Order: sequence, then structure tokens, then C-alpha cells
Amino acid sequence: MIAEIGHYALVLALGMALVQGTFPFWGAARRDPVLVGLACPTALAQFLFVSLAFGALIHAYVTSDFSLANVAQNSAVEKPMIYKISGTWGNHEGSLVLWVWILALFGALVAALGSNLPPAFRARVLGVQALIGVGFLAFMLFTSNPFLRLDPAPLDGRGLNPILQDPGLAMHPPLLYLGYVGLSTAYSFAVAALIEGRIDATWARWVRPWTLMAWIVLTLGIAAGSYWAYYELGWGGWWFWDPVENASLMPWLAATALLHSAIVVEKRDTLKSWTILLAILAFSLSLLGTFLVRSGVLTSVHAFATDPARGVFILGLLTVAIGGSLVLYAWRAPAMQGGGVFAPISREGGLLLNNLLLSTAAATVLLGTLYPLVLDTIGGDKISVGAPFFNATFVPLMVPLLLAVPVGSMLAWKRGDLAGVMDRLLAAVGVTFAAGLLWLALHDFRASLAAGGLALGVWVIAGSLNELLLRLGVAWPLDLSRVLARARGLPRSAWGMALAHAGLGVLVLGITVQGAGQIERILVMKPGETTELAGYEVRFDGVSQVQGPNYTAQRGTFTVTTDGAPVTVLHSEKRFFPIEGMPTTEAGIDTTLWRDLYFVLGDPAPDGGFAVRLYYNPLVLWIWGGALMMAAAGVLSLSDRRLRVGAPRPARAKTEPAPAGA
Repeated sequence: MIAEIGHYALVLALGMALVQGTFPFWGAARRDPVLVGLACPTALAQFLFVSLAFGALIHAYVTSDFSLANVAQNSAVEKPMIYKISGTWGNHEGSLVLWVWILALFGALVAALGSNLPPAFRARVLGVQALIGVGFLAFMLFTSNPFLRLDPAPLDGRGLNPILQDPGLAMHPPLLYLGYVGLSTAYSFAVAALIEGRIDATWARWVRPWTLMAWIVLTLGIAAGSYWAYYELGWGGWWFWDPVENASLMPWLAATALLHSAIVVEKRDTLKSWTILLAILAFSLSLLGTFLVRSGVLTSVHAFATDPARGVFILGLLTVAIGGSLVLYAWRAPAMQGGGVFAPISREGGLLLNNLLLSTAAATVLLGTLYPLVLDTIGGDKISVGAPFFNATFVPLMVPLLLAVPVGSMLAWKRGDLAGVMDRLLAAVGVTFAAGLLWLALHDFRASLAAGGLALGVWVIAGSLNELLLRLGVAWPLDLSRVLARARGLPRSAWGMALAHAGLGVLVLGITVQGAGQIERILVMKPGETTELAGYEVRFDGVSQVQGPNYTAQRGTFTVTTDGAPVTVLHSEKRFFPIEGMPTTEAGIDTTLWRDLYFVLGDPAPDGGFAVRLYYNPLVLWIWGGALMMAAAGVLSLSDRRLRVGAPRPARAKTEPAPAGA
């Protein structure tokens, strides 16, 4: 009965989305306050119905209701409760329910928190959100119904893919979807502005907090997925350039560019057309990721669907959403003339360079991701595009971006003084050169590329700290009371910017040092044998059999010492899940701030030993630490009252945008 209620709730949600996506548009065009007023209550009702459906599906998983085909295919009685719950979205149908729930959540948030928006504009924003929801709700109900029944119901289910039975799965997809779907709000703001024919500084102020919210959770989602792949898949790396990984990176790059471009629109009333296009492209890339995962064109641990009908349906949604918005953009763009004129060397120029490099990087990743698929579709040879291509194309684009970050943030608006900025950055320049020379002194000159990467990371960190200290008035002799007074008066967005740029530098340091300093040993070890790894003595103590809650495992034990002193004991397991009939590998990892010891137990050898892979990964934790710093910086900026959702712009809070065609 609960499943039927959930199914019926999805039907009602589709009805609410249809009302929300039609009548408010009509009301905004006719200036009818009654029809315009339907937008908010229907958005809240749609969220209520989708929440009811989502709750019904979770209940079916928790109670092991195998009369539902979705539960029978992705759960089992013996599965731990955390994986029963997370298994709700660890499949095609359930993940779509999560997607639509988050879409309805953002619509409800705009309805509840968007009191600073003019009613007609908010109605159009919610109308666009609803039309997206109509597409996905129809896709779910007609091709991917999560509440289909089985008769007779099996006594037990087939279980969830063992690779996905990990606590990281409870965090990674919801965070990633919050970012993906959160960008729909920026898209809706852009389309609504195009319909009204008005894009100005007020619009940029409205759209920035919603974009920032999506960017924060997308950053966390990508970081969580990267860390999950690192410790769960047992391959010793943190990024594989998998097409689905790329599908999450592309909208992140576009959203990052959008955040910076919106600043120019708000401050200088220019780059308006470009900012609108970025808002459309950011969500379009999110939709592309959905198509890649659910169309069956990819074979990946992330991919769910293999039904061609589903792929065609999503391709149709993609065509309507992207094609329709681009046609509207082409119609309205000529009227969106920029207001401010600026010199190439200026804050605007720096942000424009940022946008160009980030957009080119996203296009490069898009090309490398889609080219093999397109070639295969037209009957060409099957090829793969991996790390060598992306390292040769993506990385060079990041070098000028990282060089420009500290400089661009210190340039003045309209016309900047580059020589004066470099004078103020002399301390950061000195620290950067010292770090690069120190790396070369500790290593050989063949590590010059690594020295360059290290110097870039230090440059971004030092430049961010340099700017922050200058804004706080830190000078010798130190006037602490003056510094504290300035610190209290400094906007939170300024603190957030400094923290975000520093986090980017920490991320670059982690990537550089881990890539240059990783040590890998692949060998066969018998119990009692010892080997050396980066100055550590590693003894293989043998293998024992262990019983897990829903698996059996061979557990290898490794004792690590240095100069005879104990460091740690690590366990790596080869697990077998009898219900699913699949094996997995669990790495043994010892983490400190400065390095990871990463051990993986392999297959048994004929001579009684076992294949093992031993990794020493320096500064690898800094990669995710840098991502967390950037996300925290986003939260700090979002808490600034100027960017807080619902905080009105005092001078123009009650201004009514011109109607369409005015």
C-alpha cells in the first residue's frame, strides 16, 4: 500500500509541475497576480509529493519489500541497514527519484526564500524549474518507474553492487546531485531573464547565491567521489579521467566561471550576455552527465542504465532543454549590450581571462570525453582517451590561470596598475622562488616540472595571504588594534575569496607532490618476508579468513616499522559477496598529514605467496583538504549578508521587471 501511495504521489507531483510550468507563465505575461501567485504554492506542493514518493521508496528498502522490482534487484535481507538506505539511490530508478526530489527542493527554496524577487520574475523562474521537473517526472513514470511490482515476490533480493556498499555512497551521490540539480536554479534565472529581456546588476545579485550553493555542494560531491575511488577501488590513484568523473568536472568548471562572471555583471554591468550563456551551459553540462550515466553509452561503475529507450528519452530532454534555451538566447542576446568599458589590465580583464581559461578547459574535457563515443557511434575504431591527453591539454590551461589568480584579485576595477600590484606581491614572489629552488635542491633537475607545479601552488597560497595581510593593514611596526578593527570590518566574502584561493593552492600542491613523489612496489610476498618502501620496512604477516556481515574475506596483514620502531599495522582484504557473486578489494591505508601508506592484497601465487601492491603517496590528503577549504570558503561567502539568499537589495528590492516584449 505504501508503494502505491508513493507511485500516486509521483503522478500528483507531475500534475503540480504541469500547473506550475504553465499558469504562472501566462499570469506573468498578462500581469495577472492570481495566476502569478500559483507559482509558490504549486512548487511547495510538488516538493511535498516528491518527498512522499521518496520516503515510500526508502521505506520499501528499509523493510526489504521485494515485491518491488527495484528493491529486489538492488537489495537483500542480509545487507546492513546503511546500505539498504543508500541503496535507494544506488540504482537507475532510485537515483532519478533523488534527482527529482532535489529539483523540487530547489524549487521550494526559491518559493520560500525568494521574497526579494519580484513576483512575476519569481513565477517565471519557478515555471522553468517546473518544466524541467515535468521532463524528468515523465521520464521516470513512463520508462523508469521505481514502484513496479513483482508477482510472485522473491524471498530475497539480488543485492547491491558490492563496490557501492560503502559509507561513501551515502554521501557522494546526494552531494553530487545537489550540485548538478542546484545549477538548474541558475539556468532558470537565466531563462527567466531572457524571457523578460532584462539582465542587469540586480539579476547578478539574485543569481550568485544560488549558483554558489550549487558550487559548494558540487565541490564536496566531486571530492567525496574522488576520495571514495581512492580508498575503495584499490588502484592507488585519486582521479582516473573516467568519462563520468569528467561529467562532474565540466559543470564545476562552468559554474566556477559563472560565479566570477556574475561579479563583473554586478559590479560593472558588463559581460551580461556571456554570463547568461554560462548559466545555460553549466546546467546543460549537468544534463549531459545525466545522459552519459543513464543512456547506456558508457560502461562504468557509475553507469546505471542500458535500455536504449531511456537513452533516447533523455536525449530528447537534452535537446529541448539545451536547444530551446540556446534559441531563446540567440533571440535575446543582441539586445544585451554591456554597460561598462574596461582596460585589458583591470579586475574585469582578470576575471575575463579566468572565464576564458575555465571555459576552454571545460571544452577540452568535453572533447576528450565525447570524441571516443562519437567515433564509435559513426562506426569508427574504438579508442580510449585517458590521462596522457588530459594532462597534455588540461594542465597547460591551468598554468596561466594559477599565475593570474593572485594578480587579478588585486587589480583595480576598470583600469589596473600591473606594476604596482607586482610590487605589492614581492613577498609572495620571493616565497614562490624559494619553494621552487628548495624542491630542486632536494631532488634532481629532472623534477623541474614538479618544481614548477610546486611553485604554482605556493604562489597561489602566498599571493592569497599577501593580499589578505595588505587588506588588514599588517605592517611593521604592527598595530594590532588597527589590524583587528580592519578584520572585523572586512566582508565575509573577502575572507571567503582568500580562503578559496588558498584552498586551490593547497589542492595544486597535493596533486603535484603526490604525482611526482608517489612510490609504487608490485611484488609477490610470502608470510614473514620484508621489503622496503620509502624508508619504511614492510613485513607481510600472512592471510587469515574473516566473516563480514554479508561477505567472506581473505585479510592480509602488514606490519610497518622504521629503524625498528613500530609505525602501524595495516589490513587489506579481498572480499567475496555470495548473494551478488562478486569480489571486491579493500586497501589498507595509514594516513598522516604528510603521506599515505596504501597497501593492496592481490591474488595468491603458486609458490604460496601473494601478489601485493604497496604505495607511498606524499601529501595526497592535501588534495581533498584543498577541496574542503574551497567549499568552506563558499559557505563563508554565502554567509555574507550581501549574498545571503533572501537579503534584498535596498535600492531596488521592490522594482518590478518589465514584462516580456516590453
